Amino acid sequence: MNPKDAEKPERAVTGTDLPGVPLLTRGKVRDVYDLGPHLLIVATDRISAFDVIMPNGIPDKGKILTRISSYWFDQMEDIIPNHIISTRVEEYPESSRHHADFLEERSMLVQRTNPVPIECVVRGYLAGSGWVEYQETGTVCGIPLPKGLKESSRLPEPIFTPATKEEVGEHDINITFDEMKARIGENLSRHLRDISIAIYERARRIGEEKGILIADTKMEFGIREEKVILIDELLTPDSSRFWPADGYEPGKSQHSFDKQFLRDYLLSLEWDKTPPPPPLPAEIVAITRERYLEALQRLVGNSKSPSPTS
Repeated sequence: MNPKDAEKPERAVTGTDLPGVPLLTRGKVRDVYDLGPHLLIVATDRISAFDVIMPNGIPDKGKILTRISSYWFDQMEDIIPNHIISTRVEEYPESSRHHADFLEERSMLVQRTNPVPIECVVRGYLAGSGWVEYQETGTVCGIPLPKGLKESSRLPEPIFTPATKEEVGEHDINITFDEMKARIGENLSRHLRDISIAIYERARRIGEEKGILIADTKMEFGIREEKVILIDELLTPDSSRFWPADGYEPGKSQHSFDKQFLRDYLLSLEWDKTPPPPPLPAEIVAITRERYLEALQRLVGNSKSPSPTS
């Protein structure tokens, strides 16, 4: 997605229907279609908070997420291959090319893999659930941290804090690295930890050069032909905390380019974080879209979208 083309938002796409293309699953944001040996991932404009999908979407969000993921997958190809075959609709199978107008800029043709049932989370700053746990125990996911850290403090070094992958509408659960090893084996666990930290460290350097602090992020991996590859999305505002470097100040919550603004709004309401969620006012939708778009503009600028291939 070219940021210049996003000045006038389209109508939010909160659901997809591709006649002739079998739907495999609907996630919080992405609809996945079955193309036999491949999958077609379509990023909608749905947005969730506290694991609840909001009733109205954020216009262009799916295009922004696809553009950002494409950028990061390309940046990390020498560390680990990814699942993307193409983001060019003209290269998709014929059955899906019939929907080219809809799929353009918000879809990826990807390899089918066996997903690893673990969210690989890397934290470089103390925020969110990590900050809550640290205040209570001095640890994050069982990892001891130095005393005296503040909210949003930069950690001495990034830490790997895995979590379970739960169904839509259920909360992912933080687990220790030992629990991860018990679930998927020691060798795979160590491999995923090392790759996740390497990806985060490179992304953090790139982000800092562009005025963005990447506080934390979560990644997903799959196994194809006995090889581990990156799947799903990568380093988007949905899977990461992005903070503007020029306003960073430890000791408080940070301004962000992700959906923390939406979470903060919802926390101001008398809503118990269970369905049904409240409708989002137009102003909240517009500001949330601007935050996502600013992340895209800072990271990618106005360069043409790449179409990585594997």
